[in-house]
Amino acid sequence: MAALNTAALQRLRSVLRSHVDRGRIPGAVAVVALGGHVECFETVGCLDAQAGTPMPADAIFRIYSMTKPMVSLAALMLAEEGRLQLTDPVAAFLPEFGAQQVAVEEGAAVRLVPASRPATVHDLLRHTAGLTYEFLGDSAVQRQYRDARLADRSRSNAQFSSVLAAMPLAHHPGACWEYSHATDVLGAVLEVVTGQSLAKLLRERLLEPLGMKDTAFAVPEAQWHRIAQPLERDPDTGEAVELLDARAVPAFESGGGGLVSTADDYLRFLRLLRNQGRFEGARLVSRKTVEWMTVDHLGSLPARHDLLPPGHGFGLGVAVRTAAGLAAQPGSVGQYFWSGIGGTYFFVDPAEDLFALLLLQAPNQRIQYRNLFRHLVYAAVD
Repeated sequence: MAALNTAALQRLRSVLRSHVDRGRIPGAVAVVALGGHVECFETVGCLDAQAGTPMPADAIFRIYSMTKPMVSLAALMLAEEGRLQLTDPVAAFLPEFGAQQVAVEEGAAVRLVPASRPATVHDLLRHTAGLTYEFLGDSAVQRQYRDARLADRSRSNAQFSSVLAAMPLAHHPGACWEYSHATDVLGAVLEVVTGQSLAKLLRERLLEPLGMKDTAFAVPEAQWHRIAQPLERDPDTGEAVELLDARAVPAFESGGGGLVSTADDYLRFLRLLRNQGRFEGARLVSRKTVEWMTVDHLGSLPARHDLLPPGHGFGLGVAVRTAAGLAAQPGSVGQYFWSGIGGTYFFVDPAEDLFALLLLQAPNQRIQYRNLFRHLVYAAVD
């Protein structure tokens, strides 16, 4: 049976502290668990470096895209009940997606062609719906996304979907994997299926059953003092660092990136996954559904951009390791994970019965720290 090396865990702590001391990050919360037992729960640095407030264990972080696995699991819970199927077209719930066209760039011109097939719920879950993100490039579609201000939090989920559906697709559905607004659209689908806001659905299905009391789309005023803040200026560029205002209640409950959470709360979600759908003796979702969620759903489909390292695929809301080698980071086949643009990251390794969580707010350094953290954690596996 695997064990964790105490000296290596101490090194993990000291390395994170050294990066705080060098002014690279304001602070962090790092957690490592083996066999379901937390072996390391470390707080380093500051909650707010400008104020000098020490990092508390219950700090609230903007987790951005670590919202996606939760919304994806909520969709699969509804599928278990027969309220939707992954083969359902998105347009069955959001008719505005019924006649989509694909933008084909020909030099400076853009030609629109009918989509080869409708996007499905499965496409939304695995990011093969032909959508994109405006910050991933400068294509004609991405420029339209930027012009439409898709990140505007004053729109409802339904309004967001209406604006997005009016723009062409970047790719034919099912043609490739591209990280995208797909989970935002999925959130709007779930609102139609249930007749509830996404926030209420998540509360009823996951947050309340798991006891995730600090996870929401905004931080209540009484808890504003617990919000983790980034450095005022980026240590590499000197530019001001801006993250979403966690205090403001948004109309747009972004299924792709809107939640705030704490280490304790997100650990509860990871325990649910590690226990294959059980939490503290209660069955919330079937074992087969969690297994299905956390295996590769791409096969030979190409992946655009470098968000999926070599030897990795994508499941239903999470990336999945498919080869022991190839990637420049350690891990086991079957490991699954995802991260947030603000600097948060988790992984679950069923082969080693290991899971880990890193919470910090350093958006431009996020890739460096998720890779560093993964190396430090695996270095502790005996």
